[in-house]
Amino acid sequence: MKSGVLKYEFYINAKPEVVWDTIIKPEGTRHIMFGSVIHSTFEVGAPYQWIGPGVDGDETNHVYGTILEYEPNKLFSCLEHPGPSYLPNHAELESRITMTFEEVGTSTKLTLVNDQFTENHPSYESTEKAWWMILSNVKSYAETGKTMDFGW
Repeated sequence: MKSGVLKYEFYINAKPEVVWDTIIKPEGTRHIMFGSVIHSTFEVGAPYQWIGPGVDGDETNHVYGTILEYEPNKLFSCLEHPGPSYLPNHAELESRITMTFEEVGTSTKLTLVNDQFTENHPSYESTEKAWWMILSNVKSYAETGKTMDFGW
């Protein structure tokens, strides 16, 4: 099983504040994360959870962890674990997600790095594929107010 560093760079035709709101605020996350929202106080060291429709109903905990860095419109970093309903050893499985938001003219360069995966993390390959869809949704929603239809 492969593990390493996942890195994505997207240029989005929207200001950092719009991209940030798309990723962090419930109005945006419901659209880009297939009905899920982030629950947290968003303070460094605070816990967070992505909660939404899934295998355990509307309140499925998809991902949870700890906020490492939080600077609105500039930086969001967290440790993450897969939700309890996905893997029995979820608490042992971890990776770090870091998103930076850089203003480039009237646009935003969004860089996402997902790294520090625990050895042989079973979600690495599915995570690698999922980020492309999620970040494509971020770009589409921030630019047009609409997400992509993946046919689900």
